[in-house]
Amino acid sequence: MVSLNGSVLTLEDVARVARQGAEVELDPHAVKRMRAAREVIDRLAAGDAPVYAVNTGVGLLADTRVAPEELEQLQRNVVRSHACGVGEPLPLEVVRAIMLIRANVLAKGVSGIRPVVARRICGLLNKGVTPLVPSRGSVGASGDLAPLAHIALVLIGEGEAIYQGQRMSGAAALSAALLEPLRLHSKEGISLVNGTQAMLALGTLALLDSEDLAQAADVACALSLDALRGTPKAFDPRIHEVRPHPGQVASAKLLRQLLEGSEIRASHQACRRVQDAYSLRCAPQVHGAVRDTLTEARRVFSIELNSATDNPLVFGEETLSGGNFHGQHLAFAMDFLAIALTALAGISERRIDRLVNPALNEGLPPFLAHHPGLESGYMMLQVTAAALVAECRVLATPASPGSITTSGNKEDFVSMGMTSALKLSQMAELVRQVLAIELMTATQALECLSPLKTSPLLEEIRTAFTAVCPPRKDDQPFSAGMAAAAEWLKRWQAVRPPAVAAIDAQ
Repeated sequence: MVSLNGSVLTLEDVARVARQGAEVELDPHAVKRMRAAREVIDRLAAGDAPVYAVNTGVGLLADTRVAPEELEQLQRNVVRSHACGVGEPLPLEVVRAIMLIRANVLAKGVSGIRPVVARRICGLLNKGVTPLVPSRGSVGASGDLAPLAHIALVLIGEGEAIYQGQRMSGAAALSAALLEPLRLHSKEGISLVNGTQAMLALGTLALLDSEDLAQAADVACALSLDALRGTPKAFDPRIHEVRPHPGQVASAKLLRQLLEGSEIRASHQACRRVQDAYSLRCAPQVHGAVRDTLTEARRVFSIELNSATDNPLVFGEETLSGGNFHGQHLAFAMDFLAIALTALAGISERRIDRLVNPALNEGLPPFLAHHPGLESGYMMLQVTAAALVAECRVLATPASPGSITTSGNKEDFVSMGMTSALKLSQMAELVRQVLAIELMTATQALECLSPLKTSPLLEEIRTAFTAVCPPRKDDQPFSAGMAAAAEWLKRWQAVRPPAVAAIDAQ
């Protein structure tokens, strides 16, 4: 059970609820704070003073007063009018992450909504009712208005949802799950649609995947280096102690320990090669920079998970209008992450080329084929990797500088954070495919060096990987094997040896 109080939600909690179906509840102390803030909103709604989105319109219509008898209709109208997303639906795990984060920030107790609103979001999560949320339509300021509105629609018994694998109306999904539609009171509609939770949900899940990929990239690199009969001297701790970027130090340490005890290394220690190509020798510097970028994104996302991002906010007896819904922090972090992941894919593709290219692969069979010429071997895998990297480069183009004014020029500078998030989510999958190809080529190359073995730790990894994606003895279609390799990487935390996690945790 994940308990929500607006202050302690973690990225790992998000994954537990979004991907593993963990249940959610509101912390009792959060309920008390929410009730206190709600009492303030009720008094303001009944008063004469205009309060944004409580008794006024929204956006450019903020100066338009709404009559007391129309306040509930105002909130329904806010939800309905903002539900204007388009495009393919977001994955269900992403929508579950959005709902969890939204409930958590409402639990912070400064939004002025009744506790029942957050409880109903928890109810959707616990009963497995997942709103259908189109992926496009947010500019990332005033928050992710359109995606959040599509979730709010289901709360009030409208829109569409997925329940027990079936697509149906929101009303039918609530009825089937024995949940009541929510009747919105003053300010509750705007509190449900204002916030950064859609871009943050996409970013959080992509970040968790990327952290696994960064570690897997070190493993793939170690396999490639040994297959190419490279030297681990570049990973000597003394080199990295004098340039102590944390990610670089961690990557060098993992690479060094992964290669410890390799028979292949022992077989060529007397060779005359002084140093390897950058894609091998500089892996700690490149992979480490990626790791440090991930660390910074984790810092930003961890703060945002527990931040109040709607508007206005309630402090004591006062409401304050501000701009916490603006997604610039997230947009910057996700654009930088996309650039970093492109580097991770790019350096991996260069190692793939070295493994298959007869001009570079240190005497391995051309394209790792058993009968070069008759067979093309692994030639085309490098071509696929190049195509994937090219797509990554396009997706790495930042979205955050691309503000387009909206809402009658009231929202005159927006973050485009949702665009950054959607690009990042696509990129994580592309990078996984590239690393899967490197694992396939590296393990095939190591097969060519048999009976020599790599290190005990890498042999353990190689055995686990080749169980799902065995080396090839002749030309066969590769697509199924590539899909299996990528799926293996998707389960990285489950399939990696405990020693790998232990080394990184030290």
